[in-house]
Parts: sequence; structure tokens; C-alpha cells
Amino acid sequence: MKTQKTTRLVTSAMMIALSTVLSLIPFLKMPLGGSLTPLSMLPVCLISIKYGIGWGLGPAFSYALIQLMLDLGAVFSWGLTPLTAAACIIFDYLLAFTVLGLAGMFAKKGKAGQCFGIALAVLLRFLCHVVSGGTIFAVWSEWDHVWLYAICYNGAFMLPECILTVLGAYALLKIPATQKLLTAQ
Repeated sequence: MKTQKTTRLVTSAMMIALSTVLSLIPFLKMPLGGSLTPLSMLPVCLISIKYGIGWGLGPAFSYALIQLMLDLGAVFSWGLTPLTAAACIIFDYLLAFTVLGLAGMFAKKGKAGQCFGIALAVLLRFLCHVVSGGTIFAVWSEWDHVWLYAICYNGAFMLPECILTVLGAYALLKIPATQKLLTAQ
């Protein structure tokens, strides 16, 4: 029992570290936050697929805290009001990255369920960014369509990120050894 918990902790720490390193290699960086970092979410999602949602949410939250620490200087440089800063921290970081821990919700449904779970988790992350963006843009701008702008802005990097993550997961999950690793406890 103690060995299993140690294995889970070490595996989770390695996957969080891998996700963090991949997140530092952006292919596209947006001017007001957000970037296209292909496959950076996949290792954290795999924790949830392997160990379940109950376990997966913890490492995903740890990953959220790391992402927040890495970007906190940039967040405070945007001149946000206290309300928008709180919305940004909660929705763009704490919730947006923690929902990746839900990727394992269909893990027992095979490759298709695992890929669907990842896609759904990334979609939930996108929705968190939209809520944050809509809140921030509503304070900053006089535009009538701040929510549409928030959807388009976040979709510009989250849609390609979702597609690449799901394709990467599908390719990885087709390897029999990967499936064996993910189903072995």
C-alpha cells in the first residue's frame, strides 16, 4: 500500500514537471496571456486517466499553482482592478488548470473515452478562460461584444491546443505499452 502511494506521488510529480517544461516552450504567445504549448496538458491529463479523477485533481491543482507562480508577474503588469485580478487568478489559473484533472472521467471506456475525457477537460479549461476574459474585457473596454471577443481570443490558442493534445493522446494511447502502463495499478 505504501509503495503504491509512493509510486503515485513520484509518477504525478514527474508528469507535473513534464507538463511544466512543455508549457515553457510556446509555439504562439498571445499578447494578454495564453499560449499554444502543444502537449503541455497531456501529462497532467494522463495522471487522471491512470489514477482516476479523485487522485488526478490534486496534481492538476498543483500544476495550476505552478502556472500561476510562473505568470504572476505578467498578470500584475496588466493593471487589473482587484475584481479582475481575482477573476484572472481564479478562472485563468486555479480552475482552468485544475479541471484537467477531470480528464479521466471516461478512462474505462478505452481509447475513445480517454480522448473524449481529455477533450472535455480542455473544453472546460477553455470555458474558464472565457469567463475570465469576458470579466476582464468588460472592465477594460467599451465594446458591446466582450464575450464574443473572449471566445475568439481564447479560442485562437485553445482550439489548436485541444486538437493537438487529443491527437497526441490518441497517438500515444495506440501504443500497447502505453495502454498497459495506464491500466496497471
